[in-house]
Amino acid sequence: MEAEIRVPIEREEDVVLARQKGRELAAETGFSNTDRTIIALAISEIARNIISYAHRGEVTMRRVDDGIRVGILIVAQDEGPGIADIDLAMRDGYSTAKSLGVGLPGTKRIMDEFELTSAVGKGTTVKMTRWLR
Repeated sequence: MEAEIRVPIEREEDVVLARQKGRELAAETGFSNTDRTIIALAISEIARNIISYAHRGEVTMRRVDDGIRVGILIVAQDEGPGIADIDLAMRDGYSTAKSLGVGLPGTKRIMDEFELTSAVGKGTTVKMTRWLR
């Protein structure tokens, strides 16, 4: 199994560090500059959600290989309030933070695989993968 990179998320500086680590891992995996930027953007979105809603959590990243292709798996976890209505949260334009609301649906669009699980009062987990083309 590939080594896992773990970045605790509590402050804006942690978002920057997670983006940086994600870019480095993407470069090592062979992703183009464009894909590295997309991966960094996705990490930013989910890490900022941790700060905005749960106040603390963790982003983990690792290289994955399914035997046919290689990519990067990114998992963001928190023990925050959770998301009561995932379908609503995944709608374009929906936001409870008076932002543009592009975070979760936008992130889902730019990644190849995206899975969000959440339980009210227990927290949220986002798993997303970008495959090398």
